[in-house]
Amino acid sequence: MARFVLRHRVMSKSIPSVQKYMTASPHSVGVDQTLAMAHEVMRARGIRHLPVLDGGKLVGVVSDRDLHMIESLSGVDVHKVTVAEAMSTSVYAVEPETALDAVASTMAAHKYGCAVVIQNQKVVGIFTTVDLCHTLVALLQTRLTH
Repeated sequence: MARFVLRHRVMSKSIPSVQKYMTASPHSVGVDQTLAMAHEVMRARGIRHLPVLDGGKLVGVVSDRDLHMIESLSGVDVHKVTVAEAMSTSVYAVEPETALDAVASTMAAHKYGCAVVIQNQKVVGIFTTVDLCHTLVALLQTRLTH
């Protein structure tokens, strides 16, 4: 069973929510899909993290690093091994209204590569370290030009 760390913090007026900077409607993969399928989705979309769903419910996250680690083991057939065997079931999940600083702080403290954004038990977005870098640039440019 997946374990989720769902945190919610009331945000102040000056700190935007993660919803403003997340990637909305992220690509996902089914728990029974093969490693080859997950890799194909990642390559085609230029992404490194996929929420893993089972019947529409979030059950884990798989990263390109997870896939490479499993694939490096001898005897692994990427066309037969499922995402369930490579995914992490310990998912950092937040609600869309969660303050951006809280998400960034938690990601840094725990070295999470992403936060899955869920609302009403549905995946509505993902916020990755790459999104965080883009956010930092946008916020710095706004601050320095105003």
